Amino acid sequence: MELLFRDNAYLQDCTATVTAADETGIRLDRTVFYPTGGGQPGDVGQLLLADGSSIEIIDTLKGTGPDDIRHMPAPETLLPAIGTTVTARIDWARRHRLMRMHTCLHLLCALIKGDVTGGQVSDGKGRLDFNLPDSALDKEQLTADLNKLIAGDHVVQSRWIDDAELAEKPELVRTMSVKPPSGHGKVCLLDIVGIDLQPCGGTHVARTGEIGRVDIAKIENKGKMNRRVNITLLEA
Repeated sequence: MELLFRDNAYLQDCTATVTAADETGIRLDRTVFYPTGGGQPGDVGQLLLADGSSIEIIDTLKGTGPDDIRHMPAPETLLPAIGTTVTARIDWARRHRLMRMHTCLHLLCALIKGDVTGGQVSDGKGRLDFNLPDSALDKEQLTADLNKLIAGDHVVQSRWIDDAELAEKPELVRTMSVKPPSGHGKVCLLDIVGIDLQPCGGTHVARTGEIGRVDIAKIENKGKMNRRVNITLLEA
């Protein structure tokens, strides 16, 4: 399966052919739909058919291999036949909000010098948990610093390194419990130029200014060592 979002996160639709359709989902030969992973939800949207009808996709999940993606239709949907040509179209407004928040969480990593113990990208909001046993976070200052980084309109780009290079640079991995996938020969890095560099295969905006203003809604103590930072997009 050709994963078009890897090379261009701004693609909103593509023409594709159904290669399988059963109770585990609909598989295509190519797709713009991002599957749930790395704390980012899977895309939703539609598969448009030649006769004008459509199939609602309510989730996108990973399959059994690294390039196997399952497009999950709404319950009771009549599945398309193998070989059917469709237009796969994501809910772009939702995806773009997820891209903005995911990139924003990388900026937060650049501001807080602690290992990441958990996180979640959601529609219009997100959170990261940090291992900060001896640190207190100033909510107002952190919000101001984060918005300053966003307004700096820094370039955001992806690049690849091989497994061996990542193994030689363990400091690139900020997450304590989740490690980037290895064993496939290469790993994708998300580079906010001059600000942050770490493994990530999610979808992101091209420049930080695209995120828009955000608010740190709440900082919570989640146990003796965990500090949870909750962020909200202020611009829809």
